[in-house]
Amino acid sequence: PHFKLAFSYRITTLMKFLTPLSWLTLPLLSQSYFTPPPPTSPATSLPNKLYEWRGQNIRYQAAGPSNSPNTVLLIHGLFVNSDHWRYTLSGLSEAGYRVYAIDLLGSGYSSKPPRDSPAAQSLCGERARFASDTAILKGIELGTAAGGLRLADVDLRHPLDSCYNFFTWSEQISDFTRDVIGTASRTTLVANSIGTISSLQAASDNRSLFDGVFVVNPNFRELHSAEIPFSTLSMPVLRVVQRLLRERGQGLFDALATPETVKEILKEPYAVTEAIDDTLVSVLLDPLLTPGASDVVFDTLSYSAGPLPEQQLQKMEDCPVWVCYGDKDPWTPSRRVEKLKDLKSVQRVIRLEGVGHCPHDEAPHLVNPLILEFLKEIGRGTE
Repeated sequence: PHFKLAFSYRITTLMKFLTPLSWLTLPLLSQSYFTPPPPTSPATSLPNKLYEWRGQNIRYQAAGPSNSPNTVLLIHGLFVNSDHWRYTLSGLSEAGYRVYAIDLLGSGYSSKPPRDSPAAQSLCGERARFASDTAILKGIELGTAAGGLRLADVDLRHPLDSCYNFFTWSEQISDFTRDVIGTASRTTLVANSIGTISSLQAASDNRSLFDGVFVVNPNFRELHSAEIPFSTLSMPVLRVVQRLLRERGQGLFDALATPETVKEILKEPYAVTEAIDDTLVSVLLDPLLTPGASDVVFDTLSYSAGPLPEQQLQKMEDCPVWVCYGDKDPWTPSRRVEKLKDLKSVQRVIRLEGVGHCPHDEAPHLVNPLILEFLKEIGRGTE
């Protein structure tokens, strides 16, 4: 019975967070959607820049000395964008680092090609990576909410063959590093939530580009087929819910598309509710109201596959990783995060008291010093 309750709670929690975002859908068109960002970010006062990646526009921000050899790339979480790093951009750049933050494909002000369009299909990072018999990893050791271990099969491929997957985003991260940041020295990745998975994948695939990963609250993908209890029975039900959201969810999203609703929703992941100011609500909500954004949201809600943190970290023994997390995070089980210390690549796990899923925005005075300590530890100090 407790498994059923846990499954029900996870579905309810996710839908409570995502329902207000449904205001997003527009008709599927053949072209790639792109809405130019404002010249300057309201959250950071930094100029918004564009990087052309495989025919798509990628929005990014940069701060700090342009000639600094010490570079950091910030990777955001689910349904947010580079503005979510407003305090990290300022904190690290003031310490002498060159810091970049990007909007992943489909997020923020980056391009949003429709899933089935030729442009999107050509971008899909899964296509060249998997043969039909290599997309499922058998018997992978994963954690549990209680801090234990279990074996599960991990399905890596997006069920809709969508380009909005962690392998596409990891390729975007690596290409941005080569093309914009440069390869004179290696870059450090800092990631929040599901941005962790794209970052770990990029670091795993391209060790010559990256010297470490600092994780702010990992995400274990509650709706992944390897995470849902009794998946044989529950996944068909979940697939129906996902399909209904793709086909009929727009009206509900539209009805709840208000700053007041978004502010209330953010009070679930944010334990420090004072951090939820009007600027935060605006910079998260405005890009989600642009053409094409709703399709990406519904697509992502159907992504019950892809790599998982423990599976990735088991193959990254030569890449230093630190993890910090808020002890009030309602979505990330603390015991499972603590268990990551048993993996060779994870050098430290730091518990932050009184903060939730987004400590970098809720309590930057706690997170920025830890990132700086990590950078010095792996030899990226500016002194």
